[in-house]
Amino acid sequence: MSQLEFLKSKIQTKNQVQKTISRWRLKGKTSVFTNGVFDILHKGHITLLAKAAEEADYLVLGLNSDQSVRTLGKGPDRPINSEYDRAYVLAALSSVDAVVVFNESTPYELIKDLEPDVLLKGGDYDPNQREKSAKDYIVGSDLQLAGGRKTISIDLVEGYSTTSTIKKIADGKD
Repeated sequence: MSQLEFLKSKIQTKNQVQKTISRWRLKGKTSVFTNGVFDILHKGHITLLAKAAEEADYLVLGLNSDQSVRTLGKGPDRPINSEYDRAYVLAALSSVDAVVVFNESTPYELIKDLEPDVLLKGGDYDPNQREKSAKDYIVGSDLQLAGGRKTISIDLVEGYSTTSTIKKIADGKD
């Protein structure tokens, strides 16, 4: 398999990634799931994904579709890059084992269907928050708790966000 074929094979549908996780489990391997928009990759994203990959044998990344991003209130010009382009770039990262695009505003149904061993978000979320309407609630953490699986958060890299990167570009700063 060529490198490009391998990269493309990491971009999977929900049904494909369910089968992939099942194969991993048969081998006694674990999966960690995280999600996001990942519109313009920066050091914060790369650090989060590298740390996420350390939490299990395989990292599955849930990627908000273009339609989904528009429901998140990120602004009329977002996403900057299309879902396919974002998935392609993310699949090229060695820390990412599978990318699955979802259309809903949250990955709740995807987490419910995949049942990852570990659910991970950045440090602006609290794995102990149980109030679903709270800003720091991790969507799907209730499913993880009910299934006896882990939910964790890891520290963010300060000063990095796609919004701040876009602002720097617009302001003409490096």
